[in-house]
Amino acid sequence: MKYQTKGVCSSSIDIEVEDGVIKFVQFFGGCNGNLQGISSLVTGMKVDDAISKLKGIRCGFKNTSCPDQLALALESIKESKN
Repeated sequence: MKYQTKGVCSSSIDIEVEDGVIKFVQFFGGCNGNLQGISSLVTGMKVDDAISKLKGIRCGFKNTSCPDQLALALESIKESKN
């Protein structure tokens, strides 16, 4: 799934989920090193665990962040599968 982010430096996120487990994450734009780190950390993690850890994180004075956008994307994937 390609998720278009809102309110952050990255423009989109490519995500693959299989059987409730994150298989692949790639951010486009944003802070490359940090986003590679987040991608690496969540790969292999259960979707619900990643959402609970990332949702609500803010970047500076913004109402969201790249990790929060990833959580929203994962919630969107969950909803589409139900």
